[in-house]
Amino acid sequence: MDVSQTTDSMPRQDSSNGVPSGQGPVAILNVTRNTQIASRAEIAGSGMKRSKGLLGRKGLERGEGMWIVPCEAVHTFFMQFALDLIYLDKKNRIRKVRSNVSPWRVSACLSAHSIIELPVGAIRDSQSQAGDVVKFESAKQI
Repeated sequence: MDVSQTTDSMPRQDSSNGVPSGQGPVAILNVTRNTQIASRAEIAGSGMKRSKGLLGRKGLERGEGMWIVPCEAVHTFFMQFALDLIYLDKKNRIRKVRSNVSPWRVSACLSAHSIIELPVGAIRDSQSQAGDVVKFESAKQI
């Protein structure tokens, strides 16, 4: 999807932790590359949701993801599938990317404020790299 074709505005930011308000999913766009990272990503902004993350799931479909905020490290213990990870700073600039992180691994970026968990191939497909700027928008309801 071409980012220039989107018309939704970014969800309102909660002043306490930078998580968009509302319960709905978000679309994640790479503004620098003019590509879409995810069309429907869940927001894990509460302690309970951040702790559970993607545990118990069999996988992520193309376009899906989870934005964990705040967060600077994740583990894939007990996961049933590999992930792509994008680490963002407070200004939504990509600090680090990790592709195809297998189960039973730990990955961190101490300068990150949040992490996007994605299906393997999402980083390659969106051409996302460190230094790129990311934008969050309300996902279109199906």
